[in-house]
Amino acid sequence: MIDVDLRRSIVALQNNGMGIREISRRLGIARNTVKAILVDGGKINFDPRRDSILVDEQTLTKLYNDCNGWKERVWEKLTEEHGVKVGYSTLTRKIRAMGLGEKPRSAKVPDVAGGEMQHDTSPYRIKIGDAWVNIIASMIYYRYSKQYYLKFYRSFNRFRMKCFLHEALTFYGYAAPVCIIDNTHLAVLQGTGDKAVMVPEMIEFTKRYGFKFKAHAIKHSDRKAGNERGFWTLETNFFPGRQFASMEDLNAQAIEWATVRMANRPRGKGGLLPAVAFEYEKTVLIKIPNDLPYPYIVHERSVDQYGFVTFSANFYWISAHVHSGVKVLEYAHEIKIFDGRKELACYPLPAEGVRNKIFPEDRPHIPYQPRRRSEGPTNEEEKFLCATSPVVAEYLKFLLAGKGLTRHRIIRSLFVIQRRLTPDLFLRVIQRAAQFKITDLTALDDIARILVRGGENIHPDFDLDEAYESREAFQEGRFTDLPDFSNYDNLLNGDDDEDG
Repeated sequence: MIDVDLRRSIVALQNNGMGIREISRRLGIARNTVKAILVDGGKINFDPRRDSILVDEQTLTKLYNDCNGWKERVWEKLTEEHGVKVGYSTLTRKIRAMGLGEKPRSAKVPDVAGGEMQHDTSPYRIKIGDAWVNIIASMIYYRYSKQYYLKFYRSFNRFRMKCFLHEALTFYGYAAPVCIIDNTHLAVLQGTGDKAVMVPEMIEFTKRYGFKFKAHAIKHSDRKAGNERGFWTLETNFFPGRQFASMEDLNAQAIEWATVRMANRPRGKGGLLPAVAFEYEKTVLIKIPNDLPYPYIVHERSVDQYGFVTFSANFYWISAHVHSGVKVLEYAHEIKIFDGRKELACYPLPAEGVRNKIFPEDRPHIPYQPRRRSEGPTNEEEKFLCATSPVVAEYLKFLLAGKGLTRHRIIRSLFVIQRRLTPDLFLRVIQRAAQFKITDLTALDDIARILVRGGENIHPDFDLDEAYESREAFQEGRFTDLPDFSNYDNLLNGDDDEDG
């Protein structure tokens, strides 16, 4: 738009004898524009265009709501049903000018040192070792200094949220008075945004560190834009080109990336270094007390007859003779077993994915195996049995047809029978079982006893006359006598007499 001063200059130049072409060349304005300004005498014309299309705002608002915000459908109804011939771009500009469909912007919060920190999680699927696994990334972000702390979990719940916050805040040693979160059920009991009520358990937890949770409004994730940007950087800078051997290796690389590499990388146009900015921000943050207790969760467990306690699919031995239940306190990196107030044992948690192991591993004083311990996969036993003979392989295939989890029990049972019998006797037993399609493996022991006693002919052959169906006795006995319904007839006759 040509401003008033420039319009006045155009009129003055024309009055001083300068032509329209020269004015256009010197001021860089189209000749038609110069002509229009001179016609108006250099004044700005505020009159509406003669061809301007007026759209009733009330009608447009109603159509926008009826069409659920789909602008193209609003344009179709407006032109077809209301007869308003308006261009699509003109309509969309009008909708934007009216503010329809635009969510209110999150409140602008000044970027003040020690003002707030932010926490959020994001799911990913990455390759660890040779397998693709689902993981949860948990990140905390100091808004002013742009410091990150990052860790990955296979699953994320309220207890792990406590463990992560404790680990992150004690690592840096300082906390902001407010932690911005979304409306996650891990911290929010009811309500959303400013009306959110936090879980009492989490309120008591945050008191130790001197901060409070604050939930942002729904669909206002830009309120914690630092976290959102951090996850984008994670996807574009951390994951590409990296390999992870295990969850432990993944977390080790993540912590080094977040607290060392990213902390010393300049941010923004000003080149802010998070590590340097955090040193200044420490002076206004809340210092975390030393030796705060680690978060834990209590599990009730029983002790089997051999002194083993089962936890997370592993077995932990306690030396004390406890005949009642015990309490297992799960921490982030270890468990403690208590009988009442007496601590019986403390074990570090094994690496992620370790199952069906006995701890401690150096246990010469433990002569027994715990109950309910899985014997592991049966791949080797199955290969051994199939290599014994094609007959055994075929019979095993028949037994395992349509089986699920019981296939391991079947393979182990058949393997035990094979170890008890001689190779020749085992083969003869399997041939007999396959002949009669026996599925009950306990019957194999009976077959073996009969074969050992010399009873090869378990079912002796006998002559069978195939024409037995044509015998007179068979023909006479094929059908039973017809039932006698005379008693029912008498009852019916008696009823008829009474009715008559």
